[in-house]
Amino acid sequence: MIFITAKFHVLPEDADRWPEIAADFTRDTRAEPGCLWFDWSRSVEDPGEYVLVEAFRDEEAGAAHVNSPHFRAAQRTLPPHLVETPRIVNMNVPQEDWSLLGEMSVAARD
Repeated sequence: MIFITAKFHVLPEDADRWPEIAADFTRDTRAEPGCLWFDWSRSVEDPGEYVLVEAFRDEEAGAAHVNSPHFRAAQRTLPPHLVETPRIVNMNVPQEDWSLLGEMSVAARD
């Protein structure tokens, strides 16, 4: 899978509305057949920073994503709400889902 994490530094006046601003892009990306997940989180230390964790089945699915109409639309509509260019980590990972964090395993609960 292609595993991507990106940090978006949103303008202070748009930070509370970012989920709404990115809603169409998020919805349309999640509907892509090759999208495994596409999840936003907001920093607890910097309310203007959002972290996007996304994964795509393979390189073909990743290419379909960046060539999609909704990706092109996001390239136009999202940057005006940002302080700077987002930062990204993009890796090919030889797995298809999240692994368990064994160092913090939780016993089965009744």
